Amino acid sequence: MTKRINLALQGGGAHGAFTWGVLDRLLQEDDVEIAAISGTSAGALNAAALKAGMVQGGAKGARAALDGLWHKVGAVHDLRLTGWIAQVLPPVGVLNTWAERMMPISATDAAALVASPYGLGPLYRNPLQSIVEGLAYDMVCAGEGPELHIAATNVRSGKIKVFSGKTIAPEVILASACLPTLFQAVEITDPDTGQVDAYWDGGYTGNPALFPLFAPNLPDDILVVSINPLYRDDIPTTPQEIQNRINEIGFNSSLLRELRAIRFVKRLIGENRVERGAMKDVLVHMIADDVLMNSLSVTSKLTPTPYLLHSLKMAGRKACEAFLTRHKADLNNRATLDLAAMFE
Repeated sequence: MTKRINLALQGGGAHGAFTWGVLDRLLQEDDVEIAAISGTSAGALNAAALKAGMVQGGAKGARAALDGLWHKVGAVHDLRLTGWIAQVLPPVGVLNTWAERMMPISATDAAALVASPYGLGPLYRNPLQSIVEGLAYDMVCAGEGPELHIAATNVRSGKIKVFSGKTIAPEVILASACLPTLFQAVEITDPDTGQVDAYWDGGYTGNPALFPLFAPNLPDDILVVSINPLYRDDIPTTPQEIQNRINEIGFNSSLLRELRAIRFVKRLIGENRVERGAMKDVLVHMIADDVLMNSLSVTSKLTPTPYLLHSLKMAGRKACEAFLTRHKADLNNRATLDLAAMFE
């Protein structure tokens, strides 16, 4: 029996390669159907590539499209060449620690303190632009395949904006991944009003946005692929560690708010305080590797080296394999993320 699920894909720069690995493994399950995807930042890139590839060539096409996307991000022709290197190098988290000790403040962090992305004037160009424009938008916006929802943050209002269907264009993906200390705000014209609005990274208001997946025509199951650690044992002490944890807390806050709301509704349903069917009883699942992500930092998010991307992809595949082994039978039957324990 086919299991229909929705995907919610977090953003997190180069750490989105972990999600690539999760999706690569999930797409090998012939009896799992992806009904809809909500993505933000790197999650938006993964979502758009998956949708385009799936429309064109099914699961095999989606895997090939994701491979092509991350090959471009890593600026290499074949990331498989890094596989043998991974056998002789230390774990990626150890290399990340070495890099931070040699340069406690990254060049990117230092530049953000004294420079604005607007300082380049007409010379400015978003480095993601060529990658984003390379996606097949006739496939990304197609009516067939999974529904696609991309979140960005309106700079003026501070509110979330979710783009869906034919409203998704290159500037929407760029807006969803627009960190304001690195990139100029992305301007998008509202086709209905003609008003031009500026947008920043969707992670500030929806990382990822879950509410588009509550539609009655979609399955109850939402599988969240998390790449920002919800919990850290160690208290950050260095400037970079402190800033990194601030970023993680900020980019997780919207997700936690929505999960808390789901928990509240489930409690109302369980206590028969609302009629069953009146509100959706969402079944939440999560794939994450907080041990790995705790060993990384904001520096690695901005340095998509082939070795890092390969390591994260392999970790994502492993995490997905573990989830499927434990919980595939639970899909469409019960939630596997304990929201009660999370918020007690």
